[in-house]
Amino acid sequence: MEENNNLEQKQKVEALKFDRAKLIIPGAIVLAGVLIGASIIYSNGGFQEAANIKDATKDKQDVSVDDDSFLGKKSAPVVVVEFSDFQCPFCRSFWRDTLPLIKSEYIDTGKVRFVYRDFPLGFHPGAIPAAQATECAEDQGKFWEMHDKIFIEQDKQGSGTVQFGVDDLKRWAGELGLNAGEFNSCLDSGKYAEEVSNDLKDGQAAGVSGTPSFFINGKLVVGAQPFSAFKAIIDEGSGK
Repeated sequence: MEENNNLEQKQKVEALKFDRAKLIIPGAIVLAGVLIGASIIYSNGGFQEAANIKDATKDKQDVSVDDDSFLGKKSAPVVVVEFSDFQCPFCRSFWRDTLPLIKSEYIDTGKVRFVYRDFPLGFHPGAIPAAQATECAEDQGKFWEMHDKIFIEQDKQGSGTVQFGVDDLKRWAGELGLNAGEFNSCLDSGKYAEEVSNDLKDGQAAGVSGTPSFFINGKLVVGAQPFSAFKAIIDEGSGK
């Protein structure tokens, strides 16, 4: 009799544990979902790197372009404005994988003017000096050479975010044959700090929240998109 009572008691305890588990597990799942959702909301709360986000707006934006460096003919029917961060790995992916295709099919054939504007992200310490370095290189007629050099040197170190600083930028400029005295003085003085800041402000005003972001005749495209995505919008803009 006592053994039966003990058995019944054990069964009741196990049943109680099971009922508690049924309550705890769904609750844990819900909590995990809330935490994951919160992290997504937080990560979207500020400026960020934009990987392969298919996010093109229907409405066109009037994106100002002042004396920013560009590739192609100034009179090209389609204008592509890139807002980019030199330390952003997704910007580097676009430069490596997609920009050469856009250049050969549209820029070199006079169909696209490709404008580069700076959008340095706050968590990339090399982004602002790199942006200023390309402007200093432009003083010596080598904006695009410095632009490419910064990405090339990072690409040698693999994927992901690569750390670099002012000394690296000066060394790379020297390897390009730039006048070291002029370049170093320009970079150290912060001569183009306001220029870079203005690009950032213009990007914010136009709705940029991640890099790379592109305006194709005013239409926003976000992320390191494949060439096909650019081709469709460029062809549409050129009336093709």
